Amino acid sequence: MRLLIADDHELLRDTLRSFLEQQDDMELCAVGDLDGVIALLAQGENYDLVLLDYTMPGIDGLEGLQRLLDLPHGPAVVLISGIADMQVALQAMRMGARGFLQKSMPAQSLLNAIRFMGTGERFLPVDDILGYLDHDQQATEDTPAPAAISLTPRETEVLAALCDGQTNKEIARALNLSEPTIKLHVKTLYRRLGATNRTQAAMIARNLGLS
Repeated sequence: MRLLIADDHELLRDTLRSFLEQQDDMELCAVGDLDGVIALLAQGENYDLVLLDYTMPGIDGLEGLQRLLDLPHGPAVVLISGIADMQVALQAMRMGARGFLQKSMPAQSLLNAIRFMGTGERFLPVDDILGYLDHDQQATEDTPAPAAISLTPRETEVLAALCDGQTNKEIARALNLSEPTIKLHVKTLYRRLGATNRTQAAMIARNLGLS
């Protein structure tokens, strides 16, 4: 299996590469930025999986993932992160990522997950998913009564777009507003709905018939 690691943290990148290269069935290449990935692919290099760090210089969140997925005959991309939460992971999977790996995973679990994805399967850490669902369930149970929530027409538009899975940038473009303005509306919606992230906000809105 040919793997390409893209991570700007040199120590972590080299440590991961060293560990995986000990496996007889794996061939590794590593780069420190997204441009390095794109350059190798442009040269005709083929990889079974690209392990892409969520945060690298010059990348805005999931922008790097989208750029790789948009390439003709793009590789299977696995998002790897030490800070991204399950909301980010789920969004990455909806975009088309092969999987999501936490950098804090035990080495053997990481290896097993990579081999699993190398067969063409998709992967998310089960424990993280269960914890996320439990948190969402609690947030839903604590949701205020519908009569306590009053949204302005603009907030209603933003909420509808949020429930459709649009990013702040996409909502701003559709409503002809600035992205900071949309971020402010989203933050206000979180507070009014009693949510802590976009997925919770969407779930609560649907449960209350607001979207």
